[in-house]
Amino acid sequence: MRAVQAYRFALDPTARQAAALASHCGAVRVAFNWGLAQVRANLAQREAERSYGIPDDRLTPALSWSMYGLRKRWNQVKDEVAPWWAGNSKESYACGLARLADALANWRDSKSGKRQGPKVGFPRFKTKRRAARSVRFTTGTIRLDGHTHVVLPVLGRIKTHEPVGELARLLTEGARIASATVRWQEGRWHVSFIVHAERAQGSPARPDAVIGVDLGIKTLAVFSDGRPPVANPRHLNAAARKLRRLSRAASRKHGPDRRTRQQPSKRWLRANAARNRAEHRVAALRRDGIHQLTTSLARTYGTIVVEDLNVAGMIRNRRLAQAVSDAGFGEIRRQLAYKTGWNGGRLLVADRWFPSSKTCSSCQAVKTKLPLRIRTYVCEGCGLSMDRDENAARNLASLVKHTVAGSGPETRNGRGADRKTPPGGAGGRETSTPHRASVAWIRRGPSPTPGRITENP
Repeated sequence: MRAVQAYRFALDPTARQAAALASHCGAVRVAFNWGLAQVRANLAQREAERSYGIPDDRLTPALSWSMYGLRKRWNQVKDEVAPWWAGNSKESYACGLARLADALANWRDSKSGKRQGPKVGFPRFKTKRRAARSVRFTTGTIRLDGHTHVVLPVLGRIKTHEPVGELARLLTEGARIASATVRWQEGRWHVSFIVHAERAQGSPARPDAVIGVDLGIKTLAVFSDGRPPVANPRHLNAAARKLRRLSRAASRKHGPDRRTRQQPSKRWLRANAARNRAEHRVAALRRDGIHQLTTSLARTYGTIVVEDLNVAGMIRNRRLAQAVSDAGFGEIRRQLAYKTGWNGGRLLVADRWFPSSKTCSSCQAVKTKLPLRIRTYVCEGCGLSMDRDENAARNLASLVKHTVAGSGPETRNGRGADRKTPPGGAGGRETSTPHRASVAWIRRGPSPTPGRITENP
């Protein structure tokens, strides 16, 4: 099957190459800010003319917000705006303008209601201190040179920390590099290649097996088939003492001050780098653990059922925010989505309002309330007593039977809002009586874009 994959490698540039990389990222920021200034000035001019009573057909022409319109205007004035533009690749300026066009489109769609989710604000100017340093190349010389070097437009041949032999093998087999993105991340430069390649369709070890996965904070993952649960490693808690010590060490040294323009001392730079390395290690450990968990599940089971957790809402709870963020619930679901496709399985995501923890996995009775402090589920009807997370995992696995048998309606959205209200009314049914299971989203087979959960009509 045709798949889109990303390969990321850490770079080992020389001092001159590192300065060139920083210059390219600065060019992205300059182009973005220039385009945003043009758009804001055009909007302000048109608004002022309206206030003077000028009709709409005689207003200053609206500036095109498309990437091509902005780039055409940039090419006309770049000699005046940035006389040094020739020192960087043209792709860096195109990258900044493309990001501005996307930001403006997102704001417009959010304002008009075409874009779902939280409201998107109007783009703001990027600063050198806060903006992420990255640049994307889509044209020009983008290739590998041997097993330890990459070649990028204008930047030339750059050494990598690790061998790129696996990607080189794919390229010899007919794969194609679509783009390359260079980013300053975790204290070093990285390059990510987006590759279009033919990937052999995998097959799970147990294609007919169904497993329900209940994610939690106390235990990261509990499974419905008796598989040993995965403990939550709590990487951030484990490194908290060291991070506090490193933060105190950095605070005792002369750091940068924007108000007085004080430059950081050498000791502060070393202390800050040590603190950053500790934080980057926490992120790397979390990422590695999630990859091991999701890869093992996708290669073993034909059907995986998870919950549609409201992670954004859970983070609003100040008592749970740090623990939920450290667990990485959203990343687990994202990786399962594309890994099940690569391995020939399917991912089912239960409706967000399905009471998996309150429902008895034996008799299907639903409790009215089940506080988080109660860790053992005890059913008053059939006498079932088991860990509440294992009970929830079993209920998730049972959704497959209801869906296949047709007793549970499939919905077209994550909230089940397209289901009709039952005759008894909408209020109180979910907590007082057992209701039919529902599966909101179904992911089957290979996906044209890894990581995206497609809807089953």
